[in-house]
Amino acid sequence: MELALAPETLARWQFGITTVYHYFFVPLTISLAALTAGLQTAWVRSENPKYLKATKFWGKLFLINIAMGVVTGIVQEFQFGMNWSDYSRFVGDVFGIPLAFEALIAFFFESTFIGLWIFGWDKLPKKIHLACIWMVSIGTILSAFFILSANSWMQHPVGFRINKERGRAELTDLWAVLTGETALTQFFHTLAAAFLVGGAFMVGIAAFHLCRKKHVPVMRTSLRLGLVTVVVAGLLTAVSGDMLGKVMFKQQPMKMAAAEALWDGQASAPFSLFAYGDVEKGHNKVVIEIPAVLSFLANGDLGSYVPGINDTNKAEQEKYGPGDYRPNIPLAYWSFRLMIGFGMASFVLGLAGLWLTRRKLLLSPSLRTGEGEVPKLALFPNTTLGPKSARWYWITALWTMLFPMIGNSWGWIFTETGRQPWVAYGVLRTSGAVSPSVSQGEVLTSMAVFTVLYAVLAVVEVRLMVKYVKAGPAELTDDDLNPPEKIGGDHADADRPMAFSY
Repeated sequence: MELALAPETLARWQFGITTVYHYFFVPLTISLAALTAGLQTAWVRSENPKYLKATKFWGKLFLINIAMGVVTGIVQEFQFGMNWSDYSRFVGDVFGIPLAFEALIAFFFESTFIGLWIFGWDKLPKKIHLACIWMVSIGTILSAFFILSANSWMQHPVGFRINKERGRAELTDLWAVLTGETALTQFFHTLAAAFLVGGAFMVGIAAFHLCRKKHVPVMRTSLRLGLVTVVVAGLLTAVSGDMLGKVMFKQQPMKMAAAEALWDGQASAPFSLFAYGDVEKGHNKVVIEIPAVLSFLANGDLGSYVPGINDTNKAEQEKYGPGDYRPNIPLAYWSFRLMIGFGMASFVLGLAGLWLTRRKLLLSPSLRTGEGEVPKLALFPNTTLGPKSARWYWITALWTMLFPMIGNSWGWIFTETGRQPWVAYGVLRTSGAVSPSVSQGEVLTSMAVFTVLYAVLAVVEVRLMVKYVKAGPAELTDDDLNPPEKIGGDHADADRPMAFSY
């Protein structure tokens, strides 16, 4: 039996590895596109060179990131046919439509405007060129929406019927798939979390350069933009997370019971701070909890009843037949806490940064004007990093800038593993979705190849990012500051070198 299950287990591992790796790039792409567009808008409106420098610097990092995201995303989609052919056959009529929309947007809409933005700096008028990056940003958000609509259908299938003769699900209501409660709340939560990633990334890199007293005007602006983004996105992530949690308590009670290690349902259910239990016997040995909080989070009522793992498992056995409908309880429990912990740490860092900036403990008054290098005494006397509060904040910001990205990854691990043993909740089990003709050796070989390939790509990504981050914003040229005002003008000479291409 173990040998028969091996291809399924390996296929799940492979999809998990490629999905988590790919998702490192997705939230950063979404947020950097919008933040870059905002900086370029500030330049077009004010013509302040620091905004143009910032636009080109963050735009370069955005392009490196999106290129890696495209490569890893293509590999991920191949797996639907490689390892999950029975899933594709069963839900292809439903799942394929939002997936097709996402592919059209990513490979035609986004790519077109990215090309215009990259090569149009010295060819297009400023406002038209600005519109291109805004269209890229809109495209990344739409791509995320359609992918999340497809994933939300797996969490809570709607708008379909089962054709028993053909043995497959058939779409009956596309609007229900795209606008279902799960899809909209998950999209809201994911989008907010994506901007938390981008804001923290911007804060960390700005802190790195401010520690070195390099590129101060650009990095001061970037620091403040990043801090505001982290705080606003952190608040929205918490609000949307609460909304999504209430939806999941209603639609996937087993997932949320596992997330809290709540074995037996109860009224005024407590929120678990720490738990260690016996999965086989179905109870906790050690638990630290806050009374009634879980009931409030689930239903907005401190006294409401919340079903537990044991009673939910019995209810699903009665509904779907014999079997164990529990996910991996320790993984669900700890991934849920790691998601929240890493996200909240970044939010607190953002609040601290805004307070320190407000109190002028991160930036001295002399840093608010002028260009170029800052004199030694422009930052606080007798130190290269400022007072202790600024020094420790900058170091912390640099080392924790990836916290939201880690939190996002644990969030997706919780979302997908907490749904098990279902690949489409209540409709198709994971064991019935794997390709029947793929052997253990074939899956293991492809998983090894992809893992090695992704390791190589990780080295390339990190080296490119580090190289351009350390270099900082490039100096501007006359062509940068004076782009063409109309297409076909003097600046439209095709033989002239491009100012912004890779």
